[in-house]
Amino acid sequence: MSDHRTAHSAPRPSIIVDGVRKTFWLNHAHSFKDTLVSWIKRKKIATEFHALRGLDLVIHEGESVAILGYNGSGKSTLLKLLSGVMQPDAGAVLTRGRVAGLIEVGAGFHPELSGRENVFLNAAILGMQQKEIEARYDEIVAFSEMAEFIDQEVKHYSSGMFMRLAFSVAIHVDVDILLVDEILSVGDAPFRAKCRTKFDELIAAGKTLVIVSHDMEMVRELCTRAVVIRKGEVAFDGGVEDAIAAIAG
Repeated sequence: MSDHRTAHSAPRPSIIVDGVRKTFWLNHAHSFKDTLVSWIKRKKIATEFHALRGLDLVIHEGESVAILGYNGSGKSTLLKLLSGVMQPDAGAVLTRGRVAGLIEVGAGFHPELSGRENVFLNAAILGMQQKEIEARYDEIVAFSEMAEFIDQEVKHYSSGMFMRLAFSVAIHVDVDILLVDEILSVGDAPFRAKCRTKFDELIAAGKTLVIVSHDMEMVRELCTRAVVIRKGEVAFDGGVEDAIAAIAG
C-alpha cells in the first residue's frame, strides 16, 4: 500500500527529450560570385553543424533547471525545440501543459502594431483567451512599466522595451513550463530583480522553469539542477555547483 502511495506521489515528467538530433547547414559563401565560383570548381560551400547529437533529457514538474555550456554547444537550439519553434531531425520532444518561451527578444511582436495590440496578439499566441487577456491587461502593463509607451508602434521600441513587454506577457500567462534564454541580460538592475522575484513565485507555484544563462549568480539563486551541454550532448546533469565546475573542466 505504501509503495502505491509513493509511486502515485512521484513527480511526473514535464519535459522528455528522447534521442533528439538537430543539424544545420552552414553556408560559407558570402555573395552570388562566391556561390558561382564554388559551383564551377565543384567546391562545397556549406558544411554540416550538428547542434544536438542524440540528446536525452527528462525534467520533472516543478523543477527549475539551468542549461549551461559554451556558445555553440546547443543550448538555445534545445530551448527552441522545447518551445516548438523548431522541430528535431530525429528523436522526440514531449512537453506537458502550456509552454511559454522567452527565447528571442521581441520575437512574435508585429512592428507595425502598438504595444497594446501586441500584448493581445502575443498573449493569444501563448494560448490565452480574449477575456483572460482583458482581465490581466492592466497587470501586464503595470509590471512592464511601459504604460507611457503602450500605444506606440513597437518598431520604435528599444530592445529593453521589447524585453519588458515580452517578459511581462509571458509570465502573466498561466503556463506550466517557462523557457528563458538570456533575456534578463537586457533589462536594468531593478527590473531584473523584479523578474527574479516573479521567477520565485512561479517556482513556489510548482511551475517548471528551464533557464539558459551565463549569469551564474542567477543560476545559483533560481535553479536546483543544472545540465551541461557540450558539442550537442549532455556532459553533466546534477547539482548547480558541480555543473559550474564541470563547464571549466
